[in-house]
Amino acid sequence: QVQLVESGGGLVQPGGSLRLSCVASGSIFSMRAMRWYRQAPGKQRELVAGITRSGTTNYADSVKGRFVISRDDAKNTVYLQMNSLKPEDTAVYLCNALSTNFESRWGQGTQVTVSS
Repeated sequence: QVQLVESGGGLVQPGGSLRLSCVASGSIFSMRAMRWYRQAPGKQRELVAGITRSGTTNYADSVKGRFVISRDDAKNTVYLQMNSLKPEDTAVYLCNALSTNFESRWGQGTQVTVSS
């Protein structure tokens, strides 16, 4: 079973950037999709961005034009480049792997705080 470990979170000022990484213990090449979610206190978990096995990407409307998801299959790693960060982007960001039989695996999350 694939295990996921996120890193790259932290405290950043509004307008700043961060790059999150999600390293998988096994191959991500066979995964149907790799996705980033986020969960803020008192709010539901929401899908931020996803990338399929073929490289097709999708984004939440709130992050379009600011965030970019990418994958490096050779490194079993998925990235989330976050630019022009806003206070409302503050949340725990979680990596998710969706297998071909629709099983989900989650990482433990990394905290992103956007504040001056």
